[in-house]
Amino acid sequence: MKIISGKYKGRILKGFDIKGTRPTMDRVKESVFAMIQDHVKDSIVLDLYAGTGNLAIEAISNGARKAYLVDNNKIAINTIKDNIKNLGINNANIIDKNAIDALKKFKNENKTFDIVFLDPPYNTDEIDKTLYYINENINILSSKALIICETQKNIDYTKYHKFNIYKQRNYGCKTVTILKLSSIKD
Repeated sequence: MKIISGKYKGRILKGFDIKGTRPTMDRVKESVFAMIQDHVKDSIVLDLYAGTGNLAIEAISNGARKAYLVDNNKIAINTIKDNIKNLGINNANIIDKNAIDALKKFKNENKTFDIVFLDPPYNTDEIDKTLYYINENINILSSKALIICETQKNIDYTKYHKFNIYKQRNYGCKTVTILKLSSIKD
């Protein structure tokens, strides 16, 4: 697993084999970043279910101003710390919490995010719980925020009435859906 573009291009990340995680494949990550490239520079990024930190680190490599990486797997947290230390990254915060508790913390701190990565474990209700919370607490998003969801199955995004599907791509059994606020036009 490596960083595919930007400042840290070609650098190797640890953690492709952490039990309970499923790092985004390089070809999927490359496609995702091609779709959001105009939104990354100077953005504030939230990587929920961060795993190795792969997505947030890629965003930092491409000019994100700051990244928050959230996971509650101790091995993942230590791997993220190692990856950030090995690259000399100083604009990343690591939060050892579950996704909803972290979102509540950010809401209480009045933090807002421009890009949110959601890549929770498959075959759980985590994506629904997380999107429901964000939908009901929309003030944690900037007005031009994007939410990038990586899922195994198709999700009914229409129940989250404050979002529209901006882009969607299938990669074998994976689907990447990029949501934006429904009040924002292309």
